[in-house]
Amino acid sequence: MKRVRRRPSRPAALPPKTLWSPGGEFDQTMLAFTIGDDREWDRHLLPWDVLGSLGHVEGLRASGLVTQRDHQKLRAGLRSAFHAVRNGRLVIGPEHEDAHSAVELWLTRRVGPAGERLHTGRSRNDQVACDLRLYMKDNLIALQIGALGVVAALLLFAELHRDALWPGYTHTRRAMPSSAGLWAAAFAEGILDTVEALPGLWARADRSPLGSAAGYGVPLPLDRSAAARALGFAGLDHNVATVQNGRGKLEADVLFWCVQLGHELAKLSGDVILYSGEEFGLLRLPPRLATGSSIMPHKRNPDLFELTRARVAAVEGDLAAVLAIRSKLISGYHRDVQLLKEPLIRGLGRTQSVLAMLAITIPRLEVDRASGLAALSGGALATDEVMRRVEAGVPFRRAYRDVAAALKRGESFPAPSARALMSRRRSAGGVGRLGLEKAWRRFERARRWSEQEMQSFHAALDRLVGRGRR
Repeated sequence: MKRVRRRPSRPAALPPKTLWSPGGEFDQTMLAFTIGDDREWDRHLLPWDVLGSLGHVEGLRASGLVTQRDHQKLRAGLRSAFHAVRNGRLVIGPEHEDAHSAVELWLTRRVGPAGERLHTGRSRNDQVACDLRLYMKDNLIALQIGALGVVAALLLFAELHRDALWPGYTHTRRAMPSSAGLWAAAFAEGILDTVEALPGLWARADRSPLGSAAGYGVPLPLDRSAAARALGFAGLDHNVATVQNGRGKLEADVLFWCVQLGHELAKLSGDVILYSGEEFGLLRLPPRLATGSSIMPHKRNPDLFELTRARVAAVEGDLAAVLAIRSKLISGYHRDVQLLKEPLIRGLGRTQSVLAMLAITIPRLEVDRASGLAALSGGALATDEVMRRVEAGVPFRRAYRDVAAALKRGESFPAPSARALMSRRRSAGGVGRLGLEKAWRRFERARRWSEQEMQSFHAALDRLVGRGRR
C-alpha cells in the first residue's frame, strides 16, 4: 500500500510584532507555540478587557498619573471600543497576540499618543487576572440564576405531584414508599445547598487584582482602590504577590462549585433515564424531548439526560485540568497559567447549557401514577406492616422477624390506601409533609441575593461605559 504523505499544517497567522517586542525577528515556530489557541479563548474575554481598562484608567486619574485631557481621551476611546466589541467591529485578528494587544492597538490608532499611556502601572498579568475576575463574576451570577430556575421547576413539579406515590430505592431495589414530589423536592433542596454556598465564593471573586502588576506591584503611587471601586469590586486582593500565587485557585473553586451543582443534575438525569424506561415506567418522556434511532423505529431515547451526565463529567475534567496546571508551580507568574482559560471558560459554558436545558425539560416530564402505585405491591410495603405492628404494641425486633418470615412463606399484606400511606408519614420532610414552603423561602433569599449583587455589579459597569451597556 502506498504511503500517503501529509502536508505540514500551515501555522496560524502571527502578529507582526508584540506589545513586549524590543525589535528584531522572532522564531516563528516559538511564537506560534506560545500563542497557541489563546486568541480563541481571549475572544470570550475581549469585552471584559475593555471594561478592565476603563477601570484602570479611573485608577490612573485618581493617582494623578494621567492628565484630565488624556483621561477623557482614554475613557471616550475605550467606551467606543466597548461598543465596537459588542457590534463585532473590534475583534482579535491575526495581527494581534491576544485580547490585550487588540484593545490597545485599536485604541492607540484612534486617540494617538494618549493610548500609549493605557498600560501605565499595569502588567498583562494583573490585566488578565482582572478580565477573568469580571468574567467569572458575570458567569457566576448567570449560573446562580440558572440554578434557581431549575430549583423553581423542581419545586413546582413537587407541588403538582406531591401525592403521586411510587417506590423509593436503595441498592437499586424497591425499598419503601416514596413519591414523585419527595423525589423532586430532594433535588431542589440539594441544588439550594450549592446555591447557598455561592456568597462565600463570590466574596473571593469580588476582589480586584489591578495594581499588583506582575506580582510585585509597581513603583508608582497607584490608587488601587479607585480602580477597584470603578469596576464594582468590593475590595482588593491586598498582597500583590497573592494575585499570581493564586492563579488557578479561584478558577478551581469556581469549577468545583459547578461540579457540585452538576452532580445533582447528573443524578437527577440518571433517575429520569431509569424511571422512564419500560421496566420502571414511573416517568414518561414526551416525544418532543426524546430522540429516535436510525435503525429501530420504536425507540425514544433520553439523549438530553445522557448528555447532561456526560457534560457534568466533562466539567470534572475541566476542574482536573486546572488543578493539574497550577498544582506544582513555584510562586510568582508562569506562562503555564495561560492554559487555565480554556478549561474555565469551557466548564462554565457547559454548566450553563445543562441548567438551561433542564429548566425547560423538568416541567414537561410526566408521571405515570398508576405504574407508581402498582410498583408498591409486595416488599415495598413490608416496613409499613412492621410499623403497624409496632404501633399495636409488638417490640420492633419481633415485628421485623415475624414480617420477614411471612414474606418468606409467600404471604402478602393488605396495601394501605394512598391517603393512609401519606398520613403515616407526617414527620418533617417526609412524603406527607414535604414542607415546600421552607424550600421556597430559601429560593427567595438566594434570588434576592443574586439580584442585589447583579444590580450592584452591572451598575458599576454601566457607569464606566455610559448608559445602555446591555
